Amino acid sequence: MDQTAAIIFFFATILIGGGLLFVFVSIAKNSPRELDMEKYRSRWLSIETALSRNNEGSHILCVLNADKLLDQALRDRGIAGKTMAERMKNCQGKWTNGNGLWAAHKVRNRLAHETDASIDYDRSKQALIAYKQGLKDLGAI
Repeated sequence: MDQTAAIIFFFATILIGGGLLFVFVSIAKNSPRELDMEKYRSRWLSIETALSRNNEGSHILCVLNADKLLDQALRDRGIAGKTMAERMKNCQGKWTNGNGLWAAHKVRNRLAHETDASIDYDRSKQALIAYKQGLKDLGAI
């Protein structure tokens, strides 16, 4: 009888330990991860300073890079989603300027996928303002 009790105790301990491990892993996986704010601030500053009023190429490049930086922050935060749009939707309640951010992302998509797409300085500046607020909302900058 003592051997049977020891076996039952052994398996009960394994089951309880496995259950606790599962709970801890689930909590860790679903909790937001810390971001390296200095890395994001540095990258953001380089994007902002690269924007030049008289250089349309800088307008396009800055919007593309800002979008990439926001997507990296979403992934580093552990936000679920196969695409950036899915990750943005999964953060819908966090955005201070959700409409502006979605508009900026749509501009990025147009710039990335349409061969004749262009953007002026003012529109690129608006997009950067929306991306900056999105990065702030995520705690990246």
